[in-house]
Amino acid sequence: MRALAIHAGPRALAHLREHGLRPSDVRAIPAAAGGPKGLVLSPLDRFIFGEWLASTDHTVHLLGASIGAWRMATGCLDDPAAAFALMADDYIRQEYEHAPGKPPKPTHVSEVFGAKLAERFDASAQQVLAHPRFRLHVFTSRGRHLMRRQGRLRTPLGYLGAFATNALSRKAMGGWLERVIFSDARDPLPLHLQDYRTQVVPLDARNLQQAILANCSIPFWLDAVHDIPGAPRGAYWDGGITDYHLHLDYASMSGGLVLYPHFQKSLIPGWLDKAFRHRHRATERLDNVIVLSPEPEWVKTLPDGKLPDRSDFKRYGDDVAARIAAWSTAVRESERLRDEFAGWLDG
Repeated sequence: MRALAIHAGPRALAHLREHGLRPSDVRAIPAAAGGPKGLVLSPLDRFIFGEWLASTDHTVHLLGASIGAWRMATGCLDDPAAAFALMADDYIRQEYEHAPGKPPKPTHVSEVFGAKLAERFDASAQQVLAHPRFRLHVFTSRGRHLMRRQGRLRTPLGYLGAFATNALSRKAMGGWLERVIFSDARDPLPLHLQDYRTQVVPLDARNLQQAILANCSIPFWLDAVHDIPGAPRGAYWDGGITDYHLHLDYASMSGGLVLYPHFQKSLIPGWLDKAFRHRHRATERLDNVIVLSPEPEWVKTLPDGKLPDRSDFKRYGDDVAARIAAWSTAVRESERLRDEFAGWLDG
């Protein structure tokens, strides 16, 4: 394989060597934060949800942070292959009004993005919430104390405090931000969540769209979502802040494997951990995890020699057509990831 790399924890590797990988082996699928980087996973998502898992009849837990929550909710729709293609097109073609040379205002971005989510999920909420096999778990970050409401001063001061405490200890950051999971009420997440301050809230039709919007609300790029129905009062931001790549205790699951389509091979715990390379290492919590990720050499063949990312909004500026073309090319080229995974399964 030239485009796709596959990494596996010890338990998962032993299973692969003896049995290969079957749809019935998979009990959980996480989806990371990462903004436009997640676009390259769209062909894999279309294959996994639209074809490979379509014939299964067992429960699969879908965990998502930021764009990952949008992806996993999309996987619960009646025609996931078509829905993932539409989601990629929505993301690629996003455009916001802004003054020349300045970024768009967060309130405007929240309004436009929220309207798009409502368009895709308001009428389809029951498809997501009542899916016969999939159980959706949406990870968000809720501000505490100084950060309980968004404000011009309190928000930057709060994130400065969160960064400082996280540098000492990831758990200590829980004094500023807690993990709130909007979780399918039919089945709890089958893994331990003792690594970080956590609350679990039942996911329902009242809070589905707001939970996904909050989960994509990058601080200073979008407004926080306040007081989501059914959840503790407060300001909710992107779930990637507390759980950037959902490096959770998957090994605590009683059985089955975790299939993780990802845009890189390492799983960084929180967004503020990006600077701390020692926190990027694999741990025993990933014992039963299989990571599918792009080969770095293949990534260099994509437009600009990299995955799509938020820097492209600045790189291309007002040349929206050029950005759309670059991102669309990256998605088309990413069909190689799907083809190589399908071939590997057959082999």
